[in-house]
Amino acid sequence: MSDTLEETAMNSDRLKRITIEPGKCGGQPCLRGMRFRVTDVLDLLASDMTFDQILADYPYLEREDILAAVEYASS
Repeated sequence: MSDTLEETAMNSDRLKRITIEPGKCGGQPCLRGMRFRVTDVLDLLASDMTFDQILADYPYLEREDILAAVEYASS
């Protein structure tokens, strides 16, 4: 399935997946309280991994997590 611009449209509910906790990952933005940073997702995407590849390698992530990371980075 290809990722379209419509899928990455601003969604304030999606941004609720981004958490920032002072004692976790140096206070950097993470996904759903896990020790998986927004920058980690962006690095994977920058290395040409597809959404499906990321989800296969990190089964605890959800498609909405990836979209939330992209949205957060673009805001």
